[in-house]
Amino acid sequence: MSIQEQTKSKMAAAIEHLKTELKSIRTGRANPAMLDHVNVEIYDSQMRIKELASVTAPEPRQLLITPFDPTTKGAIAKSIERANLGFMPIVDGNVVRIKIPSMDESMRKEMIKLCHKRCEEAKVGIRNIRRDSNEAARKQKADGEIGEDILKKIEKAIQELTDKCCKEADDVTANKEKEISTI
Repeated sequence: MSIQEQTKSKMAAAIEHLKTELKSIRTGRANPAMLDHVNVEIYDSQMRIKELASVTAPEPRQLLITPFDPTTKGAIAKSIERANLGFMPIVDGNVVRIKIPSMDESMRKEMIKLCHKRCEEAKVGIRNIRRDSNEAARKQKADGEIGEDILKKIEKAIQELTDKCCKEADDVTANKEKEISTI
């Protein structure tokens, strides 16, 4: 695999990671992905909620967690409380309900700040990938595998990929910011 192909796949992975991180950031609407990072201690091990239950959003401000094994509902509710996400689970029969409180302006600003922080982390990762790829290309030139002109072409292609991925990170973050700002 060429340096450019490796760089492209690593940068695409960084963008996917950013998208995953942004999914878990709260907006004014209920989103099952909000619980992706919550682990439940059950059966003597740590399991994610989506491995134990189906999570749906039947209403814009409500999440409904239906455990595959009804005996796990209490452990799921406790884990959500411990995760400190800003909402209280309610055990209702064999399901767990979560009412998502509406966000005030200061909460929206905090969530937007968090989005920008995640975006900046992704961009730093992308720039680190660029640096590593450029070093690999320079090493190939030093070893006599490629010439100066090929090195310049590779560096230019890597820079174009970096610019494209940083712009994509900004676009993904701007969309999430718009989603948070929408009341």
